[in-house]
Amino acid sequence: MVFGPDASSLFLTSSLIGCPAIAFCTKTVVNMKQDDPVFNYHILLGGLILTVLDLGFLFLTCSRDPGIIPRNSKPPAESESSESPSMEWVTGGKTQNHRLPRIKDVILANGETVKVKFCDTCLLYRPPRASHCSICNNCVQKFDHHCPWVGQCIGLRNYPFFICFISSSTALCIYVFVCSWMNILEQECGLWCAMSGDILSVILIVYCFLAIWFVGGLTVLHFYLICTNQTTYENFRYRYDKKKNPFNKGILSNFKEVFLSKIPPSMINFRAWTSEDDNLPVDNFEYGGFYNNSFKGKGGEFDDLHSVSKNQNFHKETSL
Repeated sequence: MVFGPDASSLFLTSSLIGCPAIAFCTKTVVNMKQDDPVFNYHILLGGLILTVLDLGFLFLTCSRDPGIIPRNSKPPAESESSESPSMEWVTGGKTQNHRLPRIKDVILANGETVKVKFCDTCLLYRPPRASHCSICNNCVQKFDHHCPWVGQCIGLRNYPFFICFISSSTALCIYVFVCSWMNILEQECGLWCAMSGDILSVILIVYCFLAIWFVGGLTVLHFYLICTNQTTYENFRYRYDKKKNPFNKGILSNFKEVFLSKIPPSMINFRAWTSEDDNLPVDNFEYGGFYNNSFKGKGGEFDDLHSVSKNQNFHKETSL
């Protein structure tokens, strides 16, 4: 299990989900003794299932490696070619012979060309769609955002669980909201009289109404991002407003990529020993380019992150 640096927020989020759910289930158990037990039993069962699913997806989201890319202890070797789309260069320290452009072009498997940047902290060229999280201090594959509610980065390896988490949260809020209204409306007295006599249902209605706007809106946003094959990071930076999105494969293929594709294994062996050299400070250097001219695999195109890690001299035995 891999938790983020602010994993304590998991307890807050669990409380915000669990406490109202427990209160709702307790209220339903009380109603089972007073009203139709069969009907309330099914309501209780539905609430329990949604609560367990919601908390389960929350734990899966926050406890998985989001797609952390192993760091290099040294910058990549000097590029064989001085040609670069970037004119930014930095020189200093004992490694003045290194001339590495900050930005390089990458050829994807579909023939599209995108630009990737060098990470000063991880000493590597970020694969397409990867970004460095300032909170976790790691480069993450297909970085979406850092979620403070789960205390973890959302990336390639935990994004499907995150979608299931916010979707089940929305479903649970709607379920409790509707059932709480049913508890009030089924009473024979007037509306205000019923609300004054069932304060718990009123509190649950207000709580769920406010929560639906947040998690419901978040769910709608992410389903839109899935349809267009964007990440939150790309969308908020208006990356594809004025140019074509090279990763968009169509709505059905985009959904298949998120929910039906096999989750790749972690690039880090968390049980491996680290060498003392990995903890040494790195000298200043001039950076900005690949070991090769682009992320090209054996076939001349961008294959996968394993070939990228080989080209960039990733350490196989790296530990956080």
